[in-house]
Amino acid sequence: QVQLVESGGGLVQAGGSLRLSCAASGLTFSGYSMGWFRQPPGKEREIVAVTLWGAGSTYYVDSVKGRFTIFRDNGKKTVYLQMNSLKPEDTAIYYCAATTKYLGTNYNDYAYWGQGTQVTVSS
Repeated sequence: QVQLVESGGGLVQAGGSLRLSCAASGLTFSGYSMGWFRQPPGKEREIVAVTLWGAGSTYYVDSVKGRFTIFRDNGKKTVYLQMNSLKPEDTAIYYCAATTKYLGTNYNDYAYWGQGTQVTVSS
């Protein structure tokens, strides 16, 4: 069965950096677009970034452009989210997800989800 396992979350001060990882198994990784979502306390889950299958194009929500970088290693079946210049409003549970849709930006586009990893940014 498909498994997505996130790691790398934690507590960091504003302006700091974290790198999240998501290791996948049970799927043909290179054939899936991989997304990172986040769910802040009391709010709905929202898209953060997507790395598309194929040429590896990427998509970012406006609020993280220039600060976050999503990239993938198809050989390791792992997707990463490098987060720099973190802000308190980045505090959330971060989830990785997999979809066969080329560019999925909605929760319902994704068939597989990880368990989430907590990121807390203190001011």
